[in-house]
Amino acid sequence: MASRRVISLRKLLHSLPGRTALTSQHTAKNTRKFVFCAFGCAITGASYLMYRSWKHSDISHVLPVVYARDTKEEEKITPKTTYRELRFRQFASVECHGSIYMTPQDFLESVTEETPRPRIGRCKLSPPEVEAMLRLTPTRSRGSTKLFRNLHNKGLISYTEYLFLLCVLTKPHSGFRIAFNMFDTDGNQIVDKKEFLVLEQVFSNQPDAKGDKSNKDESIPDVQDTTLLIHFFGQRGSDVLKYDDFYRFMENLQSEVIELEFLEFSKGMNTISEVDFARILLRYTLLDKAEIDQCIDRVKERIPEEMGISFKDFKQFCQFLNNLDDFSIAMKLYTYAEQPVSQEDFQRAVKICTGFTLGKHIVNTMFQIFDVDGDGHLSHQEFISIMKDRLHRGSRSHLMHTQGNWENFRACVKNEMKTF
Repeated sequence: MASRRVISLRKLLHSLPGRTALTSQHTAKNTRKFVFCAFGCAITGASYLMYRSWKHSDISHVLPVVYARDTKEEEKITPKTTYRELRFRQFASVECHGSIYMTPQDFLESVTEETPRPRIGRCKLSPPEVEAMLRLTPTRSRGSTKLFRNLHNKGLISYTEYLFLLCVLTKPHSGFRIAFNMFDTDGNQIVDKKEFLVLEQVFSNQPDAKGDKSNKDESIPDVQDTTLLIHFFGQRGSDVLKYDDFYRFMENLQSEVIELEFLEFSKGMNTISEVDFARILLRYTLLDKAEIDQCIDRVKERIPEEMGISFKDFKQFCQFLNNLDDFSIAMKLYTYAEQPVSQEDFQRAVKICTGFTLGKHIVNTMFQIFDVDGDGHLSHQEFISIMKDRLHRGSRSHLMHTQGNWENFRACVKNEMKTF
C-alpha cells in the first residue's frame, strides 16, 4: 500500500508541467543572487580594509618597529602632526629624559633612505651614558665632510635641530649669511649659545615662541645639551660661533649628504651611470612608478653608451638645485614668454644664478630624462616643480597633510592604480 502511494506521488510530480525547467531557473537565479551578493560584500570589505589601512598608514608606517611605547606615541600624534614630525619619530632611535632624539646616523638615513633600519623600540639612555656620548663630540676646528658619519650613533639631535639641519640642506650658499644673521639677534657678527637656543623657542609651542614678550629679558631655561650645541659652543657652552665657522659647517653638511648619495650608487667607482643619476633625481619626486620607468627607459635608449657622471659634476648639479628659486627668475627673465628652453639656454641660466657652469654631459643627461617628445627642449616650469620635490626629499607630497577623508583615499587609490 505504501509502495503504491510512493509510485503515485512520483507520477504526480512527473506530470507537473516544466518542473525541471522551473527548478533550474530558480536555482540559477538564487545562485546569481548569491554570487553578486558575495562579490559585492567582498569588494565592500576589501575597500573598507584598504581605507582603514590607508587612513592609519601615517602612523603604522611611521612607527613600524617601535612597540615599547605604542600608546604614548599614538597619544602624541594628532591631526596637526606634520610630515616632518612623523618622519623624525620614524627615524629617531634614542630616548633621554622622556624625549626622543636622533643620532647623527639616524639623520643621515632620514635624508637618504625611505624607511629606517628595523629595530625593536628606542634605546633609553641614562644621564651618565648621555654625558659619555657627548664627550665624543669634536670641536669646530675638527669639523669635516665626514662629521656625522664619524659620530655614527654617538650623538643626540633634537627635533628642532633636525628642522634646522633640513633647512641647511636646501639653502644655497648665498643664503648662508641670511641664516646666520637670523641667529645673530644683537648684530655683533657672532652667535652665542643663548642666541642659538632661540631656535628652540621658534619651533616650540611655548608662549614666548608666539610673541609673548613678558619674559623677554629672562634667560632661556636649561635644556638638554646635544651634539650640535657641544660642537658649536663647546663642552661648557661658553664658546661663540662666527660666520666662517657657520658657513663651513653648512657647506660640510651639504657635501656629506651629497657624497653619501653618490657613494650609494657608485659602488666604489669614480663615476655613476646616467641611469643611476636619473634614479637619484627621481626617487624623491611625486612621479608614479610608470612615469619614472618611462624616464629611465628614455635615458637607456638615448644614451646607449655609458660615459658616467663624476662626483664633481653631481655635486655641482645638487648645488644648482639649491638655487631653484633664482633659476626660476632667471628663466622667466630670459624667455619672457616662458617657452621651452634648449640646453644652451639652460646652461646660461644656471651660470647666471650660481656662478658656475654645469658640464655639457650632465645637462644633456638631464634633458634626456625630462624631454618627453625628444625635440631638444624642456618645459622649465615642469622641471622646477619636479626638482623641488627632489630638493625637499618628498616632504611636499600632496597627501602628507591629509588625515584620512574618503576623497583623499580615492585619490590615493587612483594614483596607485596607475602603477599596475
